[in-house]
Amino acid sequence: MTESPTTRPPAGRYGPEPTARSARRGRIGIVVAAVVGLALVVWIGLAMAGKPVSTKDVGFHVEGPQAVDVTFEVTKPKEATVTCRVTALSESYAEVGVRTVEVGPADAATRRVTVPVQTTELAVTGIVESCELVEDPTP
Repeated sequence: MTESPTTRPPAGRYGPEPTARSARRGRIGIVVAAVVGLALVVWIGLAMAGKPVSTKDVGFHVEGPQAVDVTFEVTKPKEATVTCRVTALSESYAEVGVRTVEVGPADAATRRVTVPVQTTELAVTGIVESCELVEDPTP
């Protein structure tokens, strides 16, 4: 038995043979995709940086069918006051408790807060839904 002297498939079998021009187009396509991806990341980063308040759920502790303690972190300007809406949810994701809490000025930009939320039935989770800056009434 003899081996075939060619190791390449027959010409044209898998499309046209690559040329230097098509390789260059491929590299240009990769560069363009990378630039577009980087621009998208920068745009999202700037949009997120424009938000003066951010939150992070840390945990919760169900106290029974009447209450749940919700712990979260809020990051805001140190001198600002925010109001946060904290909710308790049932197993069917129904809202079974809600509380609005005010977080005032502090020495640090990020504060950890634990809030008790009264519930109408057993909650299986508690989350911070949103926090918004309180407008300063003084001009």
